Amino acid sequence: MKINNKKKIIILLLVFIVITSLISYTLLSDNKEYKQLSYNSFIDKMNEGDIEEVFLRDDAKITGVFKDGKHFITDNPRTKNLKETLLKNGIKVSEVQGKTTVKDIITFVLILGGFAFVGFTFNKNSARHAEKEITEMSNIDNNGENPDAINFNDVAGNDEAKDSMKELVDFIKTPEKYERYGARMPRGVLLYGPPGTGKTLLAKALAGEAGVPYYAVTGSDFIQVYAGLGASRIRKLFKKARQSGKCVIFIDEIDALGKKRRGGLSGSSDESDRTLNALLTEMSGFNGGEGIIVIAATNRIDTLDEALLRPGRFDRQIEVGLPDVKARQKILKLHSRNKPVSEDVDFNKVAYQTVYFSGAKLESLMNESAMIAAKENRENINMEHIDKAFYTVIAGEEKKDRSTISNNDRKITAYHEGGHALVTKLVSPDNKVTKVTIIPSTKGAGGFSMNIPPDRMYNTKKDIRNQVMIALAGRAAEEIVFGNDNITTGASNDLQKSTDMIMSMISRFGMDEKSGLISYESILGNNAGSNSYIVDRIKAITEELYLETKEILQNNMELLDNVAKSLLEKETIDEDDLNNIIRKNR
Repeated sequence: MKINNKKKIIILLLVFIVITSLISYTLLSDNKEYKQLSYNSFIDKMNEGDIEEVFLRDDAKITGVFKDGKHFITDNPRTKNLKETLLKNGIKVSEVQGKTTVKDIITFVLILGGFAFVGFTFNKNSARHAEKEITEMSNIDNNGENPDAINFNDVAGNDEAKDSMKELVDFIKTPEKYERYGARMPRGVLLYGPPGTGKTLLAKALAGEAGVPYYAVTGSDFIQVYAGLGASRIRKLFKKARQSGKCVIFIDEIDALGKKRRGGLSGSSDESDRTLNALLTEMSGFNGGEGIIVIAATNRIDTLDEALLRPGRFDRQIEVGLPDVKARQKILKLHSRNKPVSEDVDFNKVAYQTVYFSGAKLESLMNESAMIAAKENRENINMEHIDKAFYTVIAGEEKKDRSTISNNDRKITAYHEGGHALVTKLVSPDNKVTKVTIIPSTKGAGGFSMNIPPDRMYNTKKDIRNQVMIALAGRAAEEIVFGNDNITTGASNDLQKSTDMIMSMISRFGMDEKSGLISYESILGNNAGSNSYIVDRIKAITEELYLETKEILQNNMELLDNVAKSLLEKETIDEDDLNNIIRKNR
């Protein structure tokens, strides 16, 4: 009969207990024969000088040796001067532990065996549990959903990116056709761009259009504490994909596992490097006729390892940027298909108003509009709902209780926001100022001035300087009207924006003559802001533009007073109101 490993270990444990018991009994047990003495007899023998040695034990007995070599045992009265008396009578005295009995030995061995058995069982179960846990964690939950409901008709904007993705549909459906011409199917496509621009939607549309399974994971799924677990997940994902045949694997936020590998001796043993190596190996092992394609998405293409970006890995790199005005109009209409939108809604106007909105933000805008219309029990979503949703997305909802705001605070806010709006119109007339309000919002703003620049492919140095002046105009208006000692904390966000813009002018765009045509970001990386020279240049340019802004406002104080007065009366004004104020004062 074959004995399994578990039975072998139990048998060895029992043998160990028996052997330990025998050895302990042999070494620790006392097999000497003792003559029982009364305590009085013991005293007599001591006085007669017949006792050679006495052993004082910690129990209620005294043992000893007569001068003829025989052993005796008697009661221990535990008197304080017993040892002193024995020594005075010339008897050698030793203090020893109590007698070890067979019962003590058996108890000791059983306890030892019990601990050994519990330790073995716990270790066995822990190892089994850890092995099971690692096996479960190495599995990929995604079973290859097929997003049939999503195709390229559900994707608006980014026409160039969409066209590039459409070409891949034929690659997936008929890879053998391209093999016949000697063309290699792209193994991977990297989609990069700002968050919310539709990278995930494009990957789903590709799978839906091709009618193949869609495996979606994120880069963080492969970054694990256990060594080798991330690489194991990579291998299992690709194994599952190969079993499915033609499919699309989508790895979102690939920069979590695909960051540039570190140099040095420890770099190759790092877990993230091991996971990245597994991904590179799996992608290199693709066969051109399998019809499997890997789509990855990232917001930071500059952080990716060069090995990922070389031909044969992610062959195509497609930018998915923020939508332009026409694309925004299409996206707004797309997200309005299942909503009762009124005929008076001008999507063209909304598209112009939503500069720098991503596709996800536009979807949120229409969803917020629908929620507002539903709260008011309206039949349709109208422009009023969309406008309200727009400012809710940008600045949060208006605070309803404004009774605690003092008149002085309202006046400060009116001049601050009026300064932003007026300087916008004076230095950047092409910009739209769609709303100026002194009503505080739930996002913490005391008020705001909505400044929307026109769609441009590039920003000039003058554009950036003007934007800095617009950002500084609120603080400048406060100082001119209320004095330098009464400026407020309301300009904190404005100062952050102006500093960031000037920093970019110097360190990224080389627009500062004194700093030169140097990319300080390439030299200093993220530490460019800690360079004392750059800080000094930022300070100098900020002071220069701040003085220009103050001069503009001082030359147009009547206009500023009228804008602030209108804000104090109405609390909110739009672009038409602002234009009328400017027109009347000229």
